[in-house]
Amino acid sequence: MRVIDFRDAKCRHCYKCVRHCAVKAISVKDEQAHIMIDHCINCGRCLEVCPQNAKTFASDMDRVKGYLRQGFKTIISIAPSYAGVLEFDRPGQVVDALLKLGFAEVRETAEGAAMVTNEYKKIIRENKMPNIITTCCPSVNDLIEKYYPECVPLMAPVVSPMIAHGRYIKKLYGNDVKVVFLGPCIAKKQEAIGDERVFGAIDAILTFEELAIWLEEAGIDIHQCEEKPMGNPDPKINRLYPVSGGIVQSVVTEEEADEYHKVYVDGLENCMEMLECLKQGELTHCFIEANVCEGGCAKGPASARWNTSYVKAKVKIENGVSHKAAKELPDMSTEELKKKFQDNRLTDRMPTEADIREILKSTGKYTPEDELNCGACGYPTCRDKATAVFQGKAELSMCMPYALNQAESMSNVVMDVTPNMIFVIGSDLKILDCNKKAQELLGVGREEAVQRYIFEFIETQDIEETLRTKEPVIHKKIRLEHGKMTAEETIVYIENLDSVLVTFQDVTREEKMKEQHYNLKVETVEMAQKVIEKQMMVAQEIAGLLGETTAETKVTLTKLRDSILEEED
Repeated sequence: MRVIDFRDAKCRHCYKCVRHCAVKAISVKDEQAHIMIDHCINCGRCLEVCPQNAKTFASDMDRVKGYLRQGFKTIISIAPSYAGVLEFDRPGQVVDALLKLGFAEVRETAEGAAMVTNEYKKIIRENKMPNIITTCCPSVNDLIEKYYPECVPLMAPVVSPMIAHGRYIKKLYGNDVKVVFLGPCIAKKQEAIGDERVFGAIDAILTFEELAIWLEEAGIDIHQCEEKPMGNPDPKINRLYPVSGGIVQSVVTEEEADEYHKVYVDGLENCMEMLECLKQGELTHCFIEANVCEGGCAKGPASARWNTSYVKAKVKIENGVSHKAAKELPDMSTEELKKKFQDNRLTDRMPTEADIREILKSTGKYTPEDELNCGACGYPTCRDKATAVFQGKAELSMCMPYALNQAESMSNVVMDVTPNMIFVIGSDLKILDCNKKAQELLGVGREEAVQRYIFEFIETQDIEETLRTKEPVIHKKIRLEHGKMTAEETIVYIENLDSVLVTFQDVTREEKMKEQHYNLKVETVEMAQKVIEKQMMVAQEIAGLLGETTAETKVTLTKLRDSILEEED
């Protein structure tokens, strides 16, 4: 199932999503980023960092609206993080708003969390597992199954609170009921719909942001709603699941001491570091609460609309929690809450050392010293990027230093082969740069030229005027080399450098040819004038015989002469 994707033609060569994707689940082809479904853990990091807002995620809103239109009894399971994200005066107003949309009942996912907590407690009491990793975060689960399969035996064989709740609601009301999960997590979409091991527990997923859009469309203001109760008993401490350390607190509440060290880890990089430690056998007898989102689920990637700080969300959630264990647990067996995790490791084709060296050479990296490892492409090292190129995930052009060198090289070629003289002149009239033709004009090399001022070589009245007014000079005829060269002068002000770009195009040859052409026309005119004079004499003689005026003839011939000269103008 494709949960996250990119809009075509939105990418702008920034590779920000690649840099921030810890598992490098983004490929770039034809300068367009693509999500690799089999590599993605749906953490939503790329959604958060994309400057072009080019990422999209699958929406179930139309499906949910369809359930309601068709008259299906539809119950919504709302994640306890709503208390820290949504805006309301009293929590019960959220319940009323959801009922107004057409849902038959609103229940807290924390009810499912209470069941999961109870299963975690059983595993702890059994004391058979060397380490226990909680399995509430679907992104952590995918991370382990795909990238750290060695740690799969350490995963608590328990479904997430969402799945537990969905199964319980269907057990309570029958399989014909539709269950919709509402929360801040986009990874839940993959877990509910794309994981065949738990398929059927949840029928659709809505995010808090989608809910906000729907309420606006329906004209429902939460602040104007009545306060109505949830359809479930108070899940008490289990409402803390979205807060960092909330699972640990739920597990230890009203329990006797055990041999497991309780620790919580949040943030993708921290989770990966923890898993590396487990792989190396550096941790023993730990109960580990793991969440990909920093701060837990209190602010998932689908709650950015509210821009609420994690601390604020945490305080709001904790203020509505009773720090006691839930006593009224639903009637669900361990077997009903069980999930078997598996080794889903990826099998990317790996390059040989010769393959890597060849790819590195194609981007101008012939020695280890050439490998800058700048990370601009999104990969930590040049070798990692070369591996990605080999696997078809990256393109050679993603190497920024290489692309810059290529651009500079091309720019230098253009500068050097152009027949025009090009200068960059600073506001103090100092020469900042010049090409080879300009150096020939000055009679000095570049090293000396950039140490001197342009007024040492040529008249600078036009340059000074452009620096003062910032108005360009376009194709103005001037004399250079003490009148030996005719050039077309173009001067353009460069705002960010407070300097001017000066171009001289040598048009001496063209001007000479033009002068020769003009002289030829003048000679032609002179000859025409003589012809006119002779014709006038003949015309006068004829006119004398015929008694007619010569004025009309004179006008016609004169126009002929003048037209030749006007062609030059």
